[in-house]
Amino acid sequence: MFEGKTIILGVSGGIAAYKAAQLASDLGKTAAEVHVIMTKNAAEFVTPLTFETLTNRRVSLDTFDRNFEYNVEHVALAKKADLFLVAPATANVIAKIAAGIADDMLTTTFLAASCPKIIAPAMNTGMFDNPITQRNLETLRGFGVEIVEPDSGWLACGDIGRGRMPNPPVLFEAVRRALTPHDLEGLRVLVTAGPTQEAIDPVRFISNHSTGRMGYELAAAARRRGARVTLVTGKTALEPPAGVEVVPVVSAQEMFDAVASRAQEQELIIKCAAVADYRPETAAEDKIKKRDGELTLHLSRTQDILAYLGSHRGEHQVLCGFSMETRDLVENSRAKLEKKGADMIVANSLKEEGAGFGTATNRVTVLTAKGAEPLPLMGKDAVADALLDRLLVLYREKNRSEGH
Repeated sequence: MFEGKTIILGVSGGIAAYKAAQLASDLGKTAAEVHVIMTKNAAEFVTPLTFETLTNRRVSLDTFDRNFEYNVEHVALAKKADLFLVAPATANVIAKIAAGIADDMLTTTFLAASCPKIIAPAMNTGMFDNPITQRNLETLRGFGVEIVEPDSGWLACGDIGRGRMPNPPVLFEAVRRALTPHDLEGLRVLVTAGPTQEAIDPVRFISNHSTGRMGYELAAAARRRGARVTLVTGKTALEPPAGVEVVPVVSAQEMFDAVASRAQEQELIIKCAAVADYRPETAAEDKIKKRDGELTLHLSRTQDILAYLGSHRGEHQVLCGFSMETRDLVENSRAKLEKKGADMIVANSLKEEGAGFGTATNRVTVLTAKGAEPLPLMGKDAVADALLDRLLVLYREKNRSEGH
């Protein structure tokens, strides 16, 4: 999504300018061409040389700088830009942009640009909550500018409240979302992720090695592509994707209830969670004390969420399940596809290097009624987009044939 793109990062005069340096570094590591425009006040917090070192491009600071190629620089940059992000955006810069005032390189270029625009406000909480600032932000929203809401917490001025600029990964994801075609716009997507935990007693439980990363990448990718995403997740150490409705659960029964109650509202359902197949018949109220000899646990089956969805889904829905195997990958996954009534099964093997639990990469085989398609080893974010591509094709085919 960054290949051949030009991104303008506008930096205005707030203490959060130091975070913009990290963001510039992150964007500079992509295939995009990154240009930084600073206000003179911003240069009091972080020097232009910092951004020039991180992006390998001269920082634009002065509207009347004569050291540039023979063109009107703010217009040339504005025409070239695929995205304009202002981070941090002070109350002053927000007010000027909302009023159409163009009195420096940043505001002049912003006004001239016709590309998608994002603003990340950063200021004292009193300034942010001021009705004038809120009116200005609402004005910008009306013009199609995306506003990344600030975080709450301790501010540099000593106050506690809203106004802190989000960390660079949040803004980086906003950039990715803005540069990604929204081919899932209008679709509702439910993703399950992570492990479930089945209590033995108040201390112990049955679970598995799932980290939830594949499911979280799927949720993030679907959101990036414009879908309304619900993520039903077991306990993980991951930060939930921005803009996604997160439903935390613990046990397989809780996951079943959360999914079943929301299933009919969805167009795509992706069952990526590693759900326990068995749970203790009874969970002890107190910790089971260690004793001599063996301990016998009586286990019973948990409800099969994928099978339930396969037999209760609407005609317009596309259902995808995952299959983790250690042998006979395609054969076992093919049987699961047919038995559970799914449209697609994503299969991988724990015995393949770079696949499975706790890895940044995955190697999967996609099974549908048309056959089995092995995909190469890829990062899980790339796997997520590849799977969504195929699910979107299935959804369009199904709804075209059914007249939806």
